[in-house]
Amino acid sequence: MRIKEIRAMRLELPPRERPRTQPRRPSWAEDAEVANPMSRYPRYKRRRSSWMPRWGGVWVKVTAEDGTWGLGPASYGRPVAAIVDDHLGPMLQGEDCHAIEKLWDMMFRLSKPYGSEGLAMCAISGVDIALWDLAGKLKGQPVYELLGGPARDEIFCYATGNDTDWQLELGFKAVKLACPYGPADGLWGLKENEKLVAKTRELTGPEIEVMLDCYMAFDVDYTVRLARALRQHRLKWIEEFLIPEDMNGYAQVRRAVNWVSLAGVEHWFTPWRFREAIERRCLDILQPDLHWVGGITACVKICHMADAAGLMVCLHGGAGSQYGLHLTYAMPNTPWAEYFIASPPGVPLEEARWMPDAPVPKNSYIKPNPGPGFGVPIKEEWLKPYWEK
Repeated sequence: MRIKEIRAMRLELPPRERPRTQPRRPSWAEDAEVANPMSRYPRYKRRRSSWMPRWGGVWVKVTAEDGTWGLGPASYGRPVAAIVDDHLGPMLQGEDCHAIEKLWDMMFRLSKPYGSEGLAMCAISGVDIALWDLAGKLKGQPVYELLGGPARDEIFCYATGNDTDWQLELGFKAVKLACPYGPADGLWGLKENEKLVAKTRELTGPEIEVMLDCYMAFDVDYTVRLARALRQHRLKWIEEFLIPEDMNGYAQVRRAVNWVSLAGVEHWFTPWRFREAIERRCLDILQPDLHWVGGITACVKICHMADAAGLMVCLHGGAGSQYGLHLTYAMPNTPWAEYFIASPPGVPLEEARWMPDAPVPKNSYIKPNPGPGFGVPIKEEWLKPYWEK
């Protein structure tokens, strides 16, 4: 079966029913400060939304010659849509739609003139996910079956967000905090971070795992000092504490901190960054983002490399969509998945999800919907060519 067309699309969902349940209070995400790489600049310090690009999302539709189509989400809107429509799509037209490894390699090499990391890899991710969705539909199987079948009966997942009391009420057995302060906040900020973790540990007790997400906000010195201050609170891991380019810094922190696991890095774009981290033993837990690192094909490569090194993989946001769930369900060394919660406490997760029948965790466990493909019930009439607006 050959590829007839690859196009960037806009998804126009029907109006969604508003949550019926009244929230108990606003979500932590509405007003929380989160440490980030721009925290050193006061104008942009408090909110990531003040400096993040406003490109929105984009979808990639791959259509086979018999009319069957697969769909994959991608990040960063217009520039990614341009890469798909102007370059990658036309180059893959006419290729065998089942030759996904070859197609991934072609896209990776096609992007060399303008660089394969960053926006190009986001485009590659969208095409790759759409190809896996198409393959599942053509074979009448869920993607996790194409990947070798389930590696577990269900997936353990943890909650990310700072409404810990609500997450515990929902039955989560592990929680991850967004760290509010970094080096720009000095000793006061370091103490406030410790207070947050101490309060969370008091709330959870000793039987719940607690992690800390630092979102590229720290330097080596601050990371080591904070890790020492938090040692008594028995964190499971500290995550993405340096900018992604500082591989030497990650290695330096690993040498200095040996009492807590180190995790990351969702902002490594391509499996090659992860290979270097594995070879240098910089991290204990690898956290690729399916939509930035190269899709399913790239994440399978990372899982295999990590498995050979005895390391765990936990996708960034992996329980928040069918795409991450299918991969996590199938790989032996992906025992955990992340479920980000920004909806207000008191509102059931079923009422907050973006797709009506998307799975939600129950008592910290979740399973993907069966396929074919990724089992995401998007209708073709909801899709419009990206550039026709």
